[in-house]
Amino acid sequence: MADDPKQIIIEFLQSKKGKSKHYFNDLCKALPDMKMRDVKKIVNEMVNEKKLAYWSSGSTTMYMLSDIGALSKEEAAMDETK
Repeated sequence: MADDPKQIIIEFLQSKKGKSKHYFNDLCKALPDMKMRDVKKIVNEMVNEKKLAYWSSGSTTMYMLSDIGALSKEEAAMDETK
């Protein structure tokens, strides 16, 4: 596993095959030795670098890899079930 916290988060998210969106607490589990405030700074940097993206349901904010194609496919599948 990489020593770079950003790479650790990316590898953690990629390892979660059935789930594309993750709560902030999920991301903290990828870096258990770091304080939540430090993880938040790293996650915000990754959002600014467009490595991660926010997803919001209106009441909940989640994070996901910035793969727009994956998001489009997931949203299309959700629209088909309505």
